[in-house]
Amino acid sequence: MTHSITGTGNSDIIAAIATPPGKGGIGVVRVSGRSLELLARKVAGSLPQSRQARLSKFVDEAGLVIDQGIVLYFPAPHSYTGEDVLELQGHGGPAVMNLLLSSCLSAGARLAQPGEFTLRAFLNNKLDLAQAESVVDIINASTGDAARCAMRSLQGEFSRAIRDLVEALITLRILVEASLDFPEEEIEFVGGGDVTDKLEAIRTQLEGVLMSATQGSLLREGIRVVLVGQPNVGKSSLLNQLTGEETAIVTEIPGTTRDAIRETIEIEGIPIHVVDTAGLRDTQDAVEKIGMARTRDAVGKANLILLVVDSRCGIAAEDRQILQELPVTLPFIHVYNKIDLLTAPGSVEAPEGGSAVYVSAKTGSGVDVLRRKLLEMAGWRTYASGEGMFMARQRHLHALTQARAHLKDAAVLAANAAPLELLAEELRMAQKTLSSITGEFNADDLLGEIFSRFCIGK
Repeated sequence: MTHSITGTGNSDIIAAIATPPGKGGIGVVRVSGRSLELLARKVAGSLPQSRQARLSKFVDEAGLVIDQGIVLYFPAPHSYTGEDVLELQGHGGPAVMNLLLSSCLSAGARLAQPGEFTLRAFLNNKLDLAQAESVVDIINASTGDAARCAMRSLQGEFSRAIRDLVEALITLRILVEASLDFPEEEIEFVGGGDVTDKLEAIRTQLEGVLMSATQGSLLREGIRVVLVGQPNVGKSSLLNQLTGEETAIVTEIPGTTRDAIRETIEIEGIPIHVVDTAGLRDTQDAVEKIGMARTRDAVGKANLILLVVDSRCGIAAEDRQILQELPVTLPFIHVYNKIDLLTAPGSVEAPEGGSAVYVSAKTGSGVDVLRRKLLEMAGWRTYASGEGMFMARQRHLHALTQARAHLKDAAVLAANAAPLELLAEELRMAQKTLSSITGEFNADDLLGEIFSRFCIGK
């Protein structure tokens, strides 16, 4: 499999600082390209033996010593990019790293674009597109489970699952196309019922991959949970209970929270991005009005809403007004707070739609139940250390969903004995859509968009 992308100069030598900005014990400048011997001689004295660390002095264009460190050389094709790669490991100070990078640029390299090292690995068939994207997912993983899941994708497990689906489709397409191309031949072609059975098997296989990808997407993206409700019902106290820290200021004065407060917690490895918002009520306070506008903006970006209610009062007209303002498709949980202040057990009314959890943000009672409910509402299924999940992005989920739609249409056509040309086209579109996940079918502009989001040095 070969790839191409407009505007990529594979003959260029590229260089970049591969370690994060700031001070550290070690910093790395990475170089990739063809024939790095001259550059290595100018910067580090000579090209070291393949895969053998060598202590060297790094010099600038004038021959002045910049630093002293380790040089590693990985000849093509057995390197990250598939090209010759040189790694210069020096002391991790910003000034030193910039001087070392400048020396490489003076010696014939150019500054790498964001993601260009991984792009070259993709173009040189060291990684497919799904694996390349998982490199960023590993770097950005906010939980240990997310990092392990991303590593599974980097090692090719997601790609293998996609290729298995593609191979199954190819096998069926061969039979369909053969029947179209050689109708006069006695080809043992599956009948309508067999086609339906084979398609059903592929659809079942795809559903399993889609489920695993959806779960992995939760690990990657997390879920955005917004606390809404009237002032002084305990939203800030509930946020503090969920985070285990005094994140929000809590007082008896209504309207204490004027702006949205965002915190991320982790439940079973899933990042939960919780937003505590200003209480919604009629007010003439200009600052409070801005806070409520931001509350509504946060609601528009939420995956799940927690409507916090004072359990002593139950759902009031103001709470019903809040519910009416929520998007119809947005799931929500009634959180009846302050159950520690109830004088009569069981006096809390049943929710009007949605789910209900009863808590005391003061004592912590019921908060563990709420955490489990958050995962349940998000569609999370417990896995062991990310086993069985794929670190999927929205474009992967979109492609899988599109392929599912094509296969559904194909199954209908097969069941109704429709012309084989129509069936063949649906199978072709399903295969093409799935292949876009690994990059076998992709427009150059899509590749440019994907790799532009990488950090420089990766």
